[in-house]
Amino acid sequence: MKIADWEIKLGVILICITLTVYSLKFIILQNPGDTVNYIFNSFGFLPMNVLLVTVVLNKLLSVRSKKDKMDKLNMVIGTFFSEVGTGLMSKLSSGDSAIEDIRKELIIKGDFSEDDFERVRKNIKSHSFTVNISDIDVISLESYLSGKRDFMIRLLENPVLLEHEDFTELLRAVFHLEEELQCRDDFACLPSTDFDHLNGDINRAYGKLVFQWLDYMSHLQERYPYLFSLMIRTNPFDDNASPVVK
Repeated sequence: MKIADWEIKLGVILICITLTVYSLKFIILQNPGDTVNYIFNSFGFLPMNVLLVTVVLNKLLSVRSKKDKMDKLNMVIGTFFSEVGTGLMSKLSSGDSAIEDIRKELIIKGDFSEDDFERVRKNIKSHSFTVNISDIDVISLESYLSGKRDFMIRLLENPVLLEHEDFTELLRAVFHLEEELQCRDDFACLPSTDFDHLNGDINRAYGKLVFQWLDYMSHLQERYPYLFSLMIRTNPFDDNASPVVK
């Protein structure tokens, strides 16, 4: 590993300061025995100092760095749901014939705790998240996603996403769905086998979308209550949701 010039200079300066301090101590106090004893005591504590600096402090800095990265990542995720995710969930859930089985679970309350979010995740885990493609407006869905294509491409180019594999997989699933829909000219003439294929792409994106949405809602509830409030008031699963505060 190459050592930077500033690191070499810093090391030389620190060594010179140490030598200067001990030299002054020896000259002024004229007590070489005490000086040597102090040096050995310092060397005795050196491993402990190394442990504190390299392990404990480095761990604290790593935790802080990871927290900062997750904050930046959740800003990206929030932008995704504002631009694409919330509207997409609304369109896809309209074709989920069993959505009423879990709708009550997905109506998030303002006083939700992490335990409540975990309960919701467990309760909806068995839901199939199956969309019947014949129950949604495929043309409208294709138009909606194609209008978001450039936005999603920019998100995929964001290196911050490498820190969150689940969200990256969601974005890829949604982007793939957009590509599949864009490749078809006339949905009215498609064979049933192709509709089944598209149904698979839709359901893959749908399930990932809901669980990622729950994770993002949990993050907002903990860190940004004012953003959490707006997400509750625009909940795509709540038929009575309204951005107007009443």
